[in-house]
Amino acid sequence: MRIHNFSADGGRSVHAFGSDFTQVLLATAGEGAMASAMFLEPGGLIGRHEATTGQLLCVVAGAGFVSGSDGVEVAIEPLQAAFWEAGELHETRTDTGMAAIAIEGVDIRAHAPRN
Repeated sequence: MRIHNFSADGGRSVHAFGSDFTQVLLATAGEGAMASAMFLEPGGLIGRHEATTGQLLCVVAGAGFVSGSDGVEVAIEPLQAAFWEAGELHETRTDTGMAAIAIEGVDIRAHAPRN
């Protein structure tokens, strides 16, 4: 077993598409699959862009807003996740700050939770 630190201090600043967040790569796999931690400071933004693969954004701290191709914002908070299909335009923003784990790849599919 190995313990990995994935604090924002070890990440890279992302500014593509007008974004303002820090990304820390956690894991990669075939077909361009990857998992990363995303840290958005208050006022942070993952700018509107097209998903190249399926993308699942799992909020672990803070809160914010996500939108899909229709541009309609939906509030998101810890223990909620947003899923975008490949080709879908999407954006994430926060007023107060947010930390999330993003999982993306060609074969990523979201599953509805069991009740």
